[in-house]
Amino acid sequence: MSNTTQQQQQQPPSFESKRLDPASNVAAAAASRPGHRRSVSAGAPLIYSGGATLLPSGNICPSGKILKPVLPSRGPNRTDVLGSGTVNYGRGSIMRGGGGNPVAAGASPLTVRRALSGSDPEEARRLGNELYRSGSFAEALALYDRAVAISPGNAACQSNRAAALTAVGRLGEAARECLEAVKLEPAFARAHKRLASLYLRFGQVENSRRHLCLSGIQEDQSEEQKLLLLEKHLNRCADARKFGDWKRALRESESSISVGSYCSPQIVACKAEAYLKLHQLEDAESSLLNIPKLEGCPPACSQTKFFGMVGEAYVPFVSAQVEMAMGRFENAVAVAEKASLLDYSNIEISRIVNVVKMVARTRLRGNDLFSSGKFSEACSAYGEGLKYDNSNYILYCNRAICWSKLGLWEQSVQDCNQALSIQPNYTKALFRRAASNAKLERWAEVVKDYQVLKHELPNNNEVAESLRQAQLALEKSRLVVYGTKFGVEVEEISALDKFKAAIASAGVSVVYFKEASNELCEELSPFINTLCVRYPSVKFIKVDVEECLVIAKAESIRSVPTFKIYKKGEKVKEMIRPNHQLLEDSVRKSSSV
Repeated sequence: MSNTTQQQQQQPPSFESKRLDPASNVAAAAASRPGHRRSVSAGAPLIYSGGATLLPSGNICPSGKILKPVLPSRGPNRTDVLGSGTVNYGRGSIMRGGGGNPVAAGASPLTVRRALSGSDPEEARRLGNELYRSGSFAEALALYDRAVAISPGNAACQSNRAAALTAVGRLGEAARECLEAVKLEPAFARAHKRLASLYLRFGQVENSRRHLCLSGIQEDQSEEQKLLLLEKHLNRCADARKFGDWKRALRESESSISVGSYCSPQIVACKAEAYLKLHQLEDAESSLLNIPKLEGCPPACSQTKFFGMVGEAYVPFVSAQVEMAMGRFENAVAVAEKASLLDYSNIEISRIVNVVKMVARTRLRGNDLFSSGKFSEACSAYGEGLKYDNSNYILYCNRAICWSKLGLWEQSVQDCNQALSIQPNYTKALFRRAASNAKLERWAEVVKDYQVLKHELPNNNEVAESLRQAQLALEKSRLVVYGTKFGVEVEEISALDKFKAAIASAGVSVVYFKEASNELCEELSPFINTLCVRYPSVKFIKVDVEECLVIAKAESIRSVPTFKIYKKGEKVKEMIRPNHQLLEDSVRKSSSV
């Protein structure tokens, strides 16, 4: 049996109030039986409510036998009964006077209502203790609220209220209550100990260490070891961030959380920043959505420095960068300005504010120029934005469509590649890259992009049809490589009967009437070969009107180049000297009908 338990059994039971209800009398009687003790189980810290000769009522303690030589004596020389100190401090069973007996949950609704409307802070606190012990933390909090309202100068009531706030997850307010308690009673060891535990959760090493020291508790150094480990991880994280080693920054921030700082908004924000720099945008956004909300925190929490900036400003600083990366430029500007207001003198924050504003401005100007058909100027505007943020996939993709409008397919593909390296499977970039690669006749690449798009957009008929056309074009291009002439070259016909048979066959036929000596025909011929590969389901036929006068006369050809489109022997369209765009649009429309 431990020394603590032995000393507890030797102490006479003591009670916080003579006005006990029957259920409390039963519990008190149980507490007085020799040899009766309660084993400390995993869970929350213990709330004590002993008399004036013992520990201060309302203290919530960790476990073990611990002496407090640095504090003024509060009665007979005795030891405290403490909780483990290794679990979430502020949760657990409520004990009477250090006797080790659990209090029965005897707080009837009528008794609770009387306490809530009464003027006795001790009664409200006593009933709050019983409800707390039974796990009714919200109800206990209401009674502690009443006790504090009746007796605002009672440090023990403030401390018990902090325990209930911790239990219901309102950790910021719990820290504020503990600070109020130590203001009222500077030597209040339990409140200092709880503050140390809360600050550890918040990732604030110096604040935690200061209150651990002020608690005057000499224990197994487990808390100090946690603080040393947290301090080591945070320092490493700061170094990694400084040198741009974001994989290491991510590891160290996760290690800091595992030490116990899982309620630190700044450390979670550091994870988000690392994910952002590693181009894992979804993870970055998810981390920001899961940042703990420490409402009601005292100024000591929000003003603590993280990575050289005010802690409260670091979260919007990271949020602004994520918002910008996700293309929400207006939100990014608003959040960046919020960070600047919280820490206006920080150089890093000032730089981000400037970057966000400039990127948003250039993107808006680029959009306006594009809408006006000024594609070259729009390219320049988006390029200016990329000088400020060279990892913005939205700007790369916007510039890619400008390049394609200018017929600069290679540049368009390169910008789409940049966008997709930052945001894989970004559908706009996939569509634009596929279109540009089709112009460059890179059918294998086109097929790959449409396959990804089909997986992302399984019900999109346009994607399915584009994939089919690309696969046919790829097959034709492979046949050309292998030297096969079937279905991959423009068929030349010189006999009228063969001509009539060809245009009467199933499917779409495009007839190209030309003269070898005509310059315009000479310029169009390579493009007809390209269309033959691009639209493999269409049959392309060429007729030299100088060599085939019979066909030219039968078809009434008076000028070259002339194009006629047939479907099952019926003419559906005729064009004389069309440009490339009109010709391809007509072929595409006829093939899709």
